[in-house]
Amino acid sequence: MKAMVAQEKLIQKYNLPVPRYTSYPTVPFWENQMKGDDWHSLVHQAFQLYGKEDGIALYIHFPFCESLCTYCGCNKYITRNHEVEQTYSDSLLKEWKGYLKTFGEKPRIKSLHLGGGTPSFFSPEALQKVLGTILESCEIDPAKEFSFEGHPNNTTSEHLRVLKSLGFDRVSFGIQDFDPKVQEAIHRIQPFEKVAEVTEAARNLGFTSINFDLIYGLPHQTQETLQATFGKVKELLPDRIAFYSYAHLPSVFKAQKSFESFLPKETEKRKLYEFGKSLLKDFGYEEVGMDHFALPHDPLCLAKDMGTLHRNFMGYTLSPGKIMIGLGASSISDVYLGYAQNEKNHKTYNQQIASAENIIQRNHRNSELDLLTRDLILDLICRHEAEIPAKIWDELPSLNRRNLEEMEQEGLLIRKENQLVILEPGIAFIRNICFQFDLKMLERKEVTVQFSKSI
Repeated sequence: MKAMVAQEKLIQKYNLPVPRYTSYPTVPFWENQMKGDDWHSLVHQAFQLYGKEDGIALYIHFPFCESLCTYCGCNKYITRNHEVEQTYSDSLLKEWKGYLKTFGEKPRIKSLHLGGGTPSFFSPEALQKVLGTILESCEIDPAKEFSFEGHPNNTTSEHLRVLKSLGFDRVSFGIQDFDPKVQEAIHRIQPFEKVAEVTEAARNLGFTSINFDLIYGLPHQTQETLQATFGKVKELLPDRIAFYSYAHLPSVFKAQKSFESFLPKETEKRKLYEFGKSLLKDFGYEEVGMDHFALPHDPLCLAKDMGTLHRNFMGYTLSPGKIMIGLGASSISDVYLGYAQNEKNHKTYNQQIASAENIIQRNHRNSELDLLTRDLILDLICRHEAEIPAKIWDELPSLNRRNLEEMEQEGLLIRKENQLVILEPGIAFIRNICFQFDLKMLERKEVTVQFSKSI
């Protein structure tokens, strides 16, 4: 009972709005120093330093969906007009052609991920044309990792066949929850039978890794409904599971207001996670990084055990390269030396591409201190331990040092000299721990930024 009370007090203390740290610095704190051709000059420099030897990762954003999922915080555009596919496909290929010119030589692709929106909104023929053209312009690494996000309701056997023929071997299905009442509230209706059908089809075609995205903290969720959902998950036993915290930001995503009064309270929400986590471990899954689980045979588990796990805007990956190029509206590129994000509105993006305008909406050139902090946070999120560079420790305000001391007293971490190790109870608060090293947040307290709560 004491342990439960202590856990509830920690949840109340640390359930604060903090970044998810898919990058450092986080996007709201990018400084937008680059103008004109500066971004492509930086990409060329990074490619010469890292990309030629390590290869590159590629992310392509497909923003279109036929219906609105009210929980969703992604960049999307709701339409049933599939004529948008042609213009957007042309834009993607023109953007990629620009990067090929910037590289100056044929790149080697190590990983490719399609996200959205709904990539399977596009017809198999449209995907074949875009992806086939891009891949023909590259060398393909023998250890490549190609994956896409699939909506169970509209991912057809033809989608799977075409993508498999292009080299895709992993698919991530957005399940979220199997309970009918929860599905209705978040406007994501997909029967278990449909999910089972598309999962079996992917396996039959030779997809070697299948991931389910699940969310805790959704409206009407209880331990009983979650147990039923996980019972169905056990029947299909995907290789990987991402078990995310629902991010409630109704001031940004207005559709979330529709179910606001049915959300679980913060302590109930955390109990849902702990309950789901215990079920997954009973099923044989191992915890990998933050919010991710995988069966022991999955390469993600092997990467965790070997200390080679990497994380970028696409999530956890086996490819620890430093170059990730994002194509499409709102896509983010990360070339280690800096970041850039494309224009978010797909119509404006298309217009800018057609008229050869600069499509970069935000950017950031990393300083030496940025890179040190980025690597520290990445180590904490991937390996749950890190070495704290003296330059970072010297910059930390006394308040943040005291916060880390409190976390150590609370049993969340151990710090010995310049080494920091996150303990099992601290994994639930990993974003809060990373936050203590976020020097950009400390420097610009006047900036009002909305982040989801950590629990």
